[in-house]
Amino acid sequence: MVVNCEEVWREVSNYLDGEVHPGLRLAIEAHVRDCQRCTAVLDGTRNVIQLYGDERMLEVPLGFGQRLHRRIEQNLPSSIPPSRRTFLGWMVAAAAAVLVVGSLELVRASSARRPEQRSELARRGSGVPPNMMVVVTEDGKLFHRAGCPFIHERNRPRTITASEASREGYTPCIRCMGKYLADA
Repeated sequence: MVVNCEEVWREVSNYLDGEVHPGLRLAIEAHVRDCQRCTAVLDGTRNVIQLYGDERMLEVPLGFGQRLHRRIEQNLPSSIPPSRRTFLGWMVAAAAAVLVVGSLELVRASSARRPEQRSELARRGSGVPPNMMVVVTEDGKLFHRAGCPFIHERNRPRTITASEASREGYTPCIRCMGKYLADA
């Protein structure tokens, strides 16, 4: 079995954990003997795992945070006074918060709006009783009363309430629902 660099990189974690089958292990070892890049990747990954697993690496000496802040302030340009830097930091944080809240509000508002009507020339049925049973078709744009001559059986009609039809974007047929549309 022969492996290329990408296969070694993809399997490096499994290789180090000893979770590859023996044939792949031998192929990776043969490849790493001849490839300097893969040797570096393997050694680097092994070092990271060893350092990350060492709990001493996560301990910081007492007072380290204060010394770090003092050092950072010393390296900042002195042309901006510390009070102004703090103010600018708060302004950036406030602007970010406004952007996040505004984005969330925009998403909420856009998802809460009614679906677009399926027909561009349609009028909403203001007087159609919401519990009235109407007929719709999947590829249609209108809802009809049962028996309307403009319902085509080949379009798989289904019966729902007028309020459900409106929520799904259907609008009333002007021929069979005309009396409900006169006041609209």
